Amino acid sequence: MKPRLASPLIVLASVAITVGMGLAVLWQWAAANTTFDPQPTIAATADPTLNLTTPVLSLRRAPGVLSRRLNVDEFAAELQPLLDATDGTSCSAVAVDGQIVAAENPSIPVIPASNLKLAVAAVALDVLGANYTFATAAVGELGSDGVVAGDLGIIGGGDPVLSTDWWPTAQVNAGHPPINVTRLEDLADQLVAAGLTRVAGRVVGDGSRYDDEFFGPSWDPSLKVAEGGPYDALLVNDGWTTQSIGGVAADPALGAAQLFTALLRERGVPVSQGAVAGVAAFSNEIAAVQSRPLSAIIEEMLLTSDNNTAEMLVKEIGLMDSGVGSTAAGLQAITNRMLGWGVPLEGVVLIDGSGLARDSRLTCATLVALLAHGSVDDALGKGLPVAATSGTLTDVFVGSLVAGNLRAKTGTLSGVKALAGYLPVVGGSTIQFAVVLNTPGVDEGTAYLSIWEDRLAPALVTYPSAATVAELAPR
Repeated sequence: MKPRLASPLIVLASVAITVGMGLAVLWQWAAANTTFDPQPTIAATADPTLNLTTPVLSLRRAPGVLSRRLNVDEFAAELQPLLDATDGTSCSAVAVDGQIVAAENPSIPVIPASNLKLAVAAVALDVLGANYTFATAAVGELGSDGVVAGDLGIIGGGDPVLSTDWWPTAQVNAGHPPINVTRLEDLADQLVAAGLTRVAGRVVGDGSRYDDEFFGPSWDPSLKVAEGGPYDALLVNDGWTTQSIGGVAADPALGAAQLFTALLRERGVPVSQGAVAGVAAFSNEIAAVQSRPLSAIIEEMLLTSDNNTAEMLVKEIGLMDSGVGSTAAGLQAITNRMLGWGVPLEGVVLIDGSGLARDSRLTCATLVALLAHGSVDDALGKGLPVAATSGTLTDVFVGSLVAGNLRAKTGTLSGVKALAGYLPVVGGSTIQFAVVLNTPGVDEGTAYLSIWEDRLAPALVTYPSAATVAELAPR
């Protein structure tokens, strides 16, 4: 259903009547309170050529309102082909500065796929802050002789992009290599610089900051590892310990400990008892490595559609909001924040943070409201892929008038294709839009492009096309 808008003539006529009544009352009051002067002073006559010719009750006395109404009406007409192409199991909504101007099924719950990451990003920025960082620490008792007599603990701080140097160029990342990573090598180098010469015990990988749920419980088995998981508070290379098929550690903390042990040995630091996963027994910090700010982590998640980053951010949100590093706690915090922002939540179901769960649900009205709560110029907007330029939109909208300007998050599952984002326009306004297609086969080939590139993009660039405020201003 498209929103019904009041006639501009009715609105402006009502304004005119109200203004006229007010002027009549003021006239009567002025007449009753004016003293007659038998010899009034004659003022200089104004140059009539300087007088505006627009009557007081003209529609031109409200040029901003009139221009907006005319432009919105023309824009809604341009969007009609998009609405016509939105079937009964899908939704679309387009807003200007947060006000929906055209929509089809905006309130029906749909499978959002990776568009769910928009909610995670928005709430993470609110709960944690754009400058929040994740620390990975090495703890233990370093003797004056450079020996850690017992275990060396590596405590995970929830850094989702902790990596070794070979990981970004690994074949598994050929499509969208990770960016803005934190080098695990830097932590090993710091230990060597601190004087470490040998670890007499074990390297203990500690991921106890979060619970031990490493995959979304309702994920299709074919998506596990291939698309997301395992993830934990200590995660290196998305759990991959080698570039070979099957080189993913069942326990992310163990895999991280194994990788770190190898890094120490490469630097001439022997580890006598190997690597294990557990809770580090020492609190004495020897060295630590910080991630880049959250704004950069958000950019990595949105540009590459990183599922593990999304799931780990949900747990960090939960930890910071309620003290519990779990998916359930994080999703509850996300729900509460959106509710507090006035985002419509009817029909919304949050099962995970990445959107891999097919039982998650959002609405187009929810997505547009989330985008309107943020901005194309904040960390969420700046982190989005740019049409025909970056991330998952590198090869989309090529040659289109929105290329290089439209910013949006994509989403893909079997039978799902989603796109939601921003288009800044002339005059300072911003268009927010969401198109979520839940149609069998829509993700196959280029079926969805006929809607994205042939119906959505051409309509978006027509705003504004009607008379401007300057053109409608009083004469």
